[in-house]
Amino acid sequence: MCILSFGVTIAYGQNSTEKLSYHVIVTDNLGHLISWYNENPGISYDHIVNKVWDFWDTMRTDFNGLPYYMNHQVWTKGHNDGRGIGGDQMAMAISSWRLLYDYTGNQRILDNMKFIADYYLSHSLSPSESKWGNLPYPYNTLIYSGIYDGDMILGKGVTQPDKAGSFGFELIYIYKLTGNKIYLDAAVEIANTLSKQLIKGDNDHSPLPFRVNAITGEIGIMNKGTASEISYPYTSNWVGTLNLFSGLISLGEGDSAKYRESFQIILDWMKQYPLKTNKWGPFFEDVGLWSDTQINAVTFAQYILDNPELFPHWKESSRRILDWVYQELGNREWEKYGVKVVNEQTHYRIQGNSHTARQGAAELLYAAKTGDRVAKERGFLQLNWATYMVNDDGENTYPNGETWMTDGYGDYVRHYLRGMAAFPEIAPADQNHLISASSVIKRITYSDVNIRYETFDQNAAEVLRLKVKPKEIRSDEVKLPESDISRAEVDWEWKPLKIGGILEIRHQKSNKIAIQF
Repeated sequence: MCILSFGVTIAYGQNSTEKLSYHVIVTDNLGHLISWYNENPGISYDHIVNKVWDFWDTMRTDFNGLPYYMNHQVWTKGHNDGRGIGGDQMAMAISSWRLLYDYTGNQRILDNMKFIADYYLSHSLSPSESKWGNLPYPYNTLIYSGIYDGDMILGKGVTQPDKAGSFGFELIYIYKLTGNKIYLDAAVEIANTLSKQLIKGDNDHSPLPFRVNAITGEIGIMNKGTASEISYPYTSNWVGTLNLFSGLISLGEGDSAKYRESFQIILDWMKQYPLKTNKWGPFFEDVGLWSDTQINAVTFAQYILDNPELFPHWKESSRRILDWVYQELGNREWEKYGVKVVNEQTHYRIQGNSHTARQGAAELLYAAKTGDRVAKERGFLQLNWATYMVNDDGENTYPNGETWMTDGYGDYVRHYLRGMAAFPEIAPADQNHLISASSVIKRITYSDVNIRYETFDQNAAEVLRLKVKPKEIRSDEVKLPESDISRAEVDWEWKPLKIGGILEIRHQKSNKIAIQF
């Protein structure tokens, strides 16, 4: 018997005869799908995120001396795939690895983040004198050149501003991790270009276009001058750009007044148009037709849940987006196992591993904010479903049989860690992990006798899942008091579970924490 984290007692070991990707499906006594690898979802989630990282970390070196994932978007065993990188491949990887570094303290993860940022930053930027200067190109038009110089469909010189915004936001994290101002300066340059090019937007034009020629400023057009001409003036993937502007504002770097204005223009447009119309638009580099994508919609739902102060009706707004996904992109193939799986986009209605995991993490965040038990159960089942895509060696294959560097890696791991952040009790009970933090974790080390970490901000809070209650906690060598009922601004609180518990730490005017066992 096993108790799932949403409170359902199950009898484990009821195997169906059906296989999902790599593994035979296992269900509980209600016929609902159980996570692959272990009946305990936390143990399973921990296993797969570490396996996926190991696969990435040991991936073969390509012909030009770079790791395979720096050249290609799809992994193949016997040969090299002929396509270049995915549009958001670098930002997605950094996004997942920074959460995984906090969770594990693995120095190689931190080194990999810096390598990706360094190489991409030094080999991808449009010329500074261009109309859209200092933006990273999302694609390597010559696969082994080691240079990123255009767009997968429209070719050399065309960039995707939404991907630039996402990468710029990740550069702020790398700056906070390393203290190296080169990353911050690059983020400022990206923000300056994006803010300079902003328009108010309308139902058919987002404040920034989806594809644009960085040199000439012409909005990207496919089949120009023909009856099948397609323009790319619209996408709703602006959460990364919103975070870029707000991140620089909080640091007081760049033109804060201009960034505030730009932030508000995008936020107002998101509220006025996609939030009302569900016109979420394109995201993917390899699609040349109009398509509403789940990633755009649900990423904004997560943004609403993370920033409720910006949305007076945050609960209703986020729920409406999540429900739109089921209505428009719901996949019923796996309902017999109790799970609502979601398709990638309207132009490619195939259920996705990262997309269903994203939906699951968003449902858990919604449940944590609202107490909705149905959303909680739905979220865990979706995360469980996506575990079956991971092989024993860490290869993470899309249901169509391809192993994508985005969907299987950068845009996968983060959803499991976000799920744990929403409900820390699901993390493995026999391990110690930092689950969430209000500030960037500059460094963290785990040992049998203590955990030590340093935050970028002095006023911050962290949540950890621990095997045992700490003996004491020090902040800059000053002993922190254990919380009483009143809760102080500087203290720690222990919430015991059946095994171990959850630790919450709050500290001010200090950023070096030592947890002693």
